[in-house]
Amino acid sequence: MAEYKRPTSEAEFKKNFKQKKPLMNTTEAYYESSRCLFCYDAPCIQACPTHIDIPLFIKQIHTKNTEGAAKTIFDSNWLGNVCGVVCPTGVLCEGACVFNHQDVPPIQIGRLQNFATSTVIDSEKEIFKVGKSNGKKVAVVGAGPAGIACACELRTLGYVVTIYEAKSQASGLCAHGIAPYKITNEEVLKEIQYLQNQLGFDIKYNEPIASKEQLKKLERTYEAIFLGVGLGKTALLEIEGENKKGVIGAVEFIEELRAKHHQTRVPNKVVILGGGNTAMDAASEAARMGSRKTVLAYRRSKKEMGAYGFEYDLAISAGVDSLFNVLPIGIVGKGKVEGVKFAKTKMLDGKLKTDNNNTFIVRCDMVIKATGQAKQGVFYEMIENLDLDAKTKILVNKETFQTSNPKYFAGGDAINGGAEVVNAAYDGKMAALGIHQWLNK
Repeated sequence: MAEYKRPTSEAEFKKNFKQKKPLMNTTEAYYESSRCLFCYDAPCIQACPTHIDIPLFIKQIHTKNTEGAAKTIFDSNWLGNVCGVVCPTGVLCEGACVFNHQDVPPIQIGRLQNFATSTVIDSEKEIFKVGKSNGKKVAVVGAGPAGIACACELRTLGYVVTIYEAKSQASGLCAHGIAPYKITNEEVLKEIQYLQNQLGFDIKYNEPIASKEQLKKLERTYEAIFLGVGLGKTALLEIEGENKKGVIGAVEFIEELRAKHHQTRVPNKVVILGGGNTAMDAASEAARMGSRKTVLAYRRSKKEMGAYGFEYDLAISAGVDSLFNVLPIGIVGKGKVEGVKFAKTKMLDGKLKTDNNNTFIVRCDMVIKATGQAKQGVFYEMIENLDLDAKTKILVNKETFQTSNPKYFAGGDAINGGAEVVNAAYDGKMAALGIHQWLNK
């Protein structure tokens, strides 16, 4: 089990957060690509949400056609470089590799994908062209993976595209909410700059769309609008003491860490509430920032966690302890966090029951809530005739990604409630095709 010292410099921070999937060199990529069987009806393609022709790009790498490999990847997934690093490949493409049935390590598809796209991005080689102008304009709200993918695809079809982004950087959670040991901000932003340089979509930073008047103006100015707004801040638990000093949302914690690195203050005792992948990231990060006692607490059993098994193993290997079947019922302390009060839980007749007679307190100096993000319900209510489901997700046509208000299309977390970057990239691309179909019906 790792024991991390509190980083006091950028060098120490990078050491604690060294990359999980380091970039391959040319020799490594050549030999790894030689292992591929180039399966007919390849299961890895079926497992990829964007259906990249994986055997083709691997063969292109092996024949030293790296530019062609990158083109194959980007043609299916505009966020091909980011996805090569942050995708849960072990449960997607690599999890489907036929070698898994032969007790042979699967092809390192993600790292090969990252190698090809990084090589082309670093060379600044132009492999895309803007489509012939059709005189039509589309607005994209949100510069996350779905918005970027939508903008790229629309530009190849000849549309003028303007993205409105509330923050000062693009890429959504790729730059704000993914653990630094998975990918750096430099890598994320370099890919977007590469795409923007070739395809020429405009991004207006620090321009949130937050009023009916702004939406009406977009409706008057643009032929169609794509909503790639993602999710909001960490949702409230609505328990006593939640507003005490030292309580922070996981997404906000990760965003601060990515921005401030070693200057982020993490105390000695930290409790993380949640059982998803974001909880695992936050727990692992707290441990890597020098927390002496990091406890992950989840209200259900280990089997019922939403997190991938490898994410949980990564947190445990960083020195994180875990508690299961415990529900937070209060945060204790005088003004600031001193601990979390839990009640034991158990499953009875298929339902989770809380035993309020069986409680205990875990002492800590910080509480990180990884219990889900709030939906953008207030924003959605400002759009006329926009249908939502019971969980405040935008309802769309599954083929075209068009909403009940025909001028609006949507994708990413806004319609799925929170999934992977690769899902958002797929949604954005398909929504662009839906917009094109609608505007040229």
